[in-house]
Amino acid sequence: MNAIRNLLKTQRTLTLFIVIGIMAISGATLHAISQANSSKTAQASVQAPIPSVDVVTVQPQSVRMWKTFSGRLRAVDYVEIRPRVGGTITNVLFEEGAIVEKGAPLFVIDPRPFETEFSSARAELQSAQSRTTLTKQELARAKGLVKKNAISQSRFDAAKNDYQVAIASINSAKARMRRANLDLEYAHIKAPVSGRISRAEITQGNVIEAGPNAPVLTTIVSIDQLYAEFDVDEQTYIQTRRKTTGATMPVELTLTSDATVVYPGVMHSFDNQLDTTSGTIRARAIFNNKDGALVPGMFATVRLGSTSEQATVLVSDRAVRTDQDKKYVYIVTPDNTVAYREVKLGQALKGQRVVLSGLEPGVRVLVNSLQRVVPNMEVQPVEVTKKGTPKVQS
Repeated sequence: MNAIRNLLKTQRTLTLFIVIGIMAISGATLHAISQANSSKTAQASVQAPIPSVDVVTVQPQSVRMWKTFSGRLRAVDYVEIRPRVGGTITNVLFEEGAIVEKGAPLFVIDPRPFETEFSSARAELQSAQSRTTLTKQELARAKGLVKKNAISQSRFDAAKNDYQVAIASINSAKARMRRANLDLEYAHIKAPVSGRISRAEITQGNVIEAGPNAPVLTTIVSIDQLYAEFDVDEQTYIQTRRKTTGATMPVELTLTSDATVVYPGVMHSFDNQLDTTSGTIRARAIFNNKDGALVPGMFATVRLGSTSEQATVLVSDRAVRTDQDKKYVYIVTPDNTVAYREVKLGQALKGQRVVLSGLEPGVRVLVNSLQRVVPNMEVQPVEVTKKGTPKVQS
């Protein structure tokens, strides 16, 4: 029994030594692995370079501020051609859609009745002139006889009255002849303005009447210049009125269907009252139709510029990020770390945005690598010059 007890005791002692040995070996192994990992981490940390990022230092720039409005083109001159005398249309002297000059013949209304009336009025004038000559001679004789008391005063007065009536008949005949001549001119309808003419609404052979219910024969719209009418908000109107004293406000127009061609113009007028429903006032600018492509009724985009350039801070569109309803940029602080900066932006100007608040002059703004940076991260800023040449900053 003692021998068995001694044997078991010896086995337990050996087992304990084995376990202690295994634990010691495992601890040494884990320590070695930990030291190796720490060495690799330290080595990787030493070798990781500081990332370079492109930055732009924002500075105030002199720019002209623009506001954009939607408008519609209107003709400067728009004329409805209506007859001023009645009769039968005998000739239509234009092609629809053609360009006509002021004074060009358009329609002819049968002129024969008006020619007859003119001839009659001229004959009446000649008759009145003959009567006037005779009554003038009679008055002269009566004046001599009344002085000799050869005739009564009443006969002299009658001769004088006949002469005055004859003078009046001449004036009446002249007025009638002028009226007949005017009607004869109205029978030959001419273009009152230059422009593009529409189609003939009433064609040759139709009988028309003059007066308040006279029909529209055709229309003419001017094309060398056109108005652009658009609604301006109250604030813009007030700023325009206060800042344009003695200055010219630039205006530009582009067509909604084709924005490649820009038409320069000038402000023409504002309406005399504000629309209380919309809070806007109707404005009108005038533009030269240099290529003849503008047509009344077209929709257009009108850009209204400030009278002078203003010092404004701008930021590139590439630098702007969106966080729900907020806009922000990443900036590089003086110690070359990345910082978040919320900004309030205005209108767009050729790939840049006007900064209303959030950025001060001299701040360095990241313009690329935005996906690879986070706030408080150390970076190596590279200034991007206007010519695109990077300049490394310390």
